[in-house]
Amino acid sequence: MKVIVAEHFGICFGVRDAIAQAQALAREAPLTILGQLVHNPIVREQLRAQGVREKASDDAPPTSRVMITAHGTSDKRREALRKNALVVADGTCPLVRYAHEQLKRLVQAGYFPVVIGLANHVEVRGLVGDFADAFVINESADIRNLPARSRWRRSSPRVRPSPITSELPVIPEESLM
Repeated sequence: MKVIVAEHFGICFGVRDAIAQAQALAREAPLTILGQLVHNPIVREQLRAQGVREKASDDAPPTSRVMITAHGTSDKRREALRKNALVVADGTCPLVRYAHEQLKRLVQAGYFPVVIGLANHVEVRGLVGDFADAFVINESADIRNLPARSRWRRSSPRVRPSPITSELPVIPEESLM
């Protein structure tokens, strides 16, 4: 059997919908996407051809309309964008939005937020951006550094399921106190 790996992979429905949203918004007025909407260079070039710009940093965008990627962002960042008189379009994937809502609900219920994922990934940064003391576990070794808290709950972004999740329940109860 011969296996051929595609040069470009497909996209999830959240990114697909965000691309369609960006294309529609670009037909109306100039638009800057805050980060990479999609990693596919062909789609990014198509968006650039429609006049869509990308801005990775928090510096002032070149347009008055900006779009949050499917990866989402923190409420703090949304508020900062609006305070800078920017019109904010939200392309956040519904699954990512759900993860944000659930983490917020758990924190409001008194749980310490533990997120499993890559700390520097845009989706994880957005997820923990409203919770300064959130703890991100990237690998099994990070579990040893988990701060002592009486109540904690884990959450994972949609970017990758993690085998680390199965290791968390075996943390001795006394190590969490």
